[in-house]
Amino acid sequence: MSPIAAALGAAVGTALAAVVAALVVRRGARPVLVGALTAAAGAAGVVAGAAASLGQRWSVELPAVLPLSGVVVAVDGLSGVFLAVGGAVTVAASVYGIGYARHGLDGRCVQAAVPMFVLSLLLVPVAGSVATFLVCWELMALASLVLVIAEHRRRVEVASAGRWYAVMTHLGFVAVLIGLLLLSAPAAGDSFAAVRAAAPSLSPSVAGLAFVLCLVGFGAKSGIVPLHAWLPRAHPEAPSHVSALMSAAMVNLGVYGIVRVGFDLLSGGERWWWLLVLALGAGSAVYGILQAVISTDLKRLLAYSTTENMGLVLVGVGASGLFAATGNPVLAALALAAALLHVLGHAAFKTAMFLSAGSVLQATDTRDLDALGGLRANMPLTTAAFGSGALAASALPPGTAFVSEWVLVQALIHGLPAPGTAASIVPSIVPSIVLPIAVAAVALTAGLSAVTFVKAFGVGFLARPRSDAAAQARESPPTMIIGMALAGLAALGVAVAPMLVLPTLGEVAAGLIGSPAPVAGVITIELVGIAGSLSPLLLAVALAGASVLVVTVPRLLLVRRARRPRRTARLWDCGGGPLTERMEYTATSFAEPLQRVFDDVLQPVQDVDVTHLRESRYLVSAVAYRRRVPDRVERRLYDPMLAAAAAWGRAGRLLATGSVHRYLGYGFYTLCALLVLLVIA
Repeated sequence: MSPIAAALGAAVGTALAAVVAALVVRRGARPVLVGALTAAAGAAGVVAGAAASLGQRWSVELPAVLPLSGVVVAVDGLSGVFLAVGGAVTVAASVYGIGYARHGLDGRCVQAAVPMFVLSLLLVPVAGSVATFLVCWELMALASLVLVIAEHRRRVEVASAGRWYAVMTHLGFVAVLIGLLLLSAPAAGDSFAAVRAAAPSLSPSVAGLAFVLCLVGFGAKSGIVPLHAWLPRAHPEAPSHVSALMSAAMVNLGVYGIVRVGFDLLSGGERWWWLLVLALGAGSAVYGILQAVISTDLKRLLAYSTTENMGLVLVGVGASGLFAATGNPVLAALALAAALLHVLGHAAFKTAMFLSAGSVLQATDTRDLDALGGLRANMPLTTAAFGSGALAASALPPGTAFVSEWVLVQALIHGLPAPGTAASIVPSIVPSIVLPIAVAAVALTAGLSAVTFVKAFGVGFLARPRSDAAAQARESPPTMIIGMALAGLAALGVAVAPMLVLPTLGEVAAGLIGSPAPVAGVITIELVGIAGSLSPLLLAVALAGASVLVVTVPRLLLVRRARRPRRTARLWDCGGGPLTERMEYTATSFAEPLQRVFDDVLQPVQDVDVTHLRESRYLVSAVAYRRRVPDRVERRLYDPMLAAAAAWGRAGRLLATGSVHRYLGYGFYTLCALLVLLVIA
């Protein structure tokens, strides 16, 4: 038996066993058994995905499972990458969920929905036909919706988040459905192989329409602006291990869908497709990190960071398609490999940070950074896990995002025309303008992400506690610590040893593009076909060595010169006395200078209420100042749409008066109008 078949069968079997266990096992043992079985399913998914990524292939048809079309499973290199990523996130989140479920999340419905959600995450990338893919996609949407609203009795915001998520995800499903139906219409069947064979017969307009529809549907799942409105609502309100599954695994499947349709089923497509993807990715990256840098809600900040990172991934995907459409397959494969590496790195560090945020939430019952602080002393392991994720996400060496963004920038820069030459690798003025803007967007997001996570880590964990809950916080149970540690170690491994996975990702990208492998080397990343090399491991060793020298050498010199015992004295405080928590930066004040810089983009709303004394309008009793930064896209796009829908609903109620005679009249006039139309036609 193929190892992919065995591992995938084990993943499906253990996930279904976890669902059964959630329904029949008593409450006390339920989280442990369900968590262990779900983690085993994730581990089996990692094995199957790793085997497929290394070159093995497997497919099977099960005609009796679904009516009409049956079920088709096909696992290739691209499927393997996303299958392995989803399985790895599942392992960490499931182990973490054993301890996290003790706070009211051990009910049968929630416990059964988690392995069902995991099963759908593992099945979507291995679906080999349109019908199979759509069924698995809808199963993923429904299972995740149940988990998003799991805590609706605790907070009123959960119900609103669930409605936004349900509407946005199903509108996206409709777009994907129509797009895939357009692709499969001329095919002999609905299998991806048949769709791939029939794709050359599609007219450019039909192929372009199908791609745009799929881009809308898959982009909505990835949280791409302007289809991101559900993400900063649903991810913060979901249980934290579910937030990790959604933000580190589920959103990746939107990228998978774009790559599968664009590069595989449609064999590359036209240049304007990828310019659109690149532009949406760059805009999402910048907008997402701007919203993250001003956010004071820890999980909302991480949700907007997901929009930023998915935008960076789509920058790589769009650049890859653009290079492939203009005849440079080596750069195309390099850009796609960078995008896949960023998917892997983002999954690792975002899992670590969402799980850490959940640990903080359970210990303090708040997500407000302005009310946190001082967690380093009482929650050192959680602080270490979040700090490792923050470093990995900050695009600074030796961080995970630094490596993937460096590879991406190398691809973008080498796609620019050489100075002083008339010929260009990308022979068009539009890409020549877009690529430098993309480089600038990547650079801007790198700088802003560093500010964002310095704020989150410094204010939330290292500062003085600003509330009694933060001061009295206690460390999480062992299973939660283990889950955070697994994710943190994965982020560290991708950061310092990316060559363990990058050549494999390069081979997968090269297979889709039809080019030589774009990356070589064992310790040093060596770019094939262009000048560029980097050794993250040696860089990490150098930084660690320099840090040790900076800390130890002065201490050794002081010890050697010391002639008398050391004395401890209070730090100089300019005569102002010891600092208190009220004197330190809050998350709001830390981000305020950047907010002023980007006022024209963010458009904050501020309000000042002045209350005068009743005796005199010249004397002020109180002044209330409020400033908030609403999501500009929501305010300009979704608020008018919702207002129009509400107005239409109010108009519709005028027609429903309860009069049977009026309803009969509606039917009579409608029938007469139809008869008139038939006569005219």
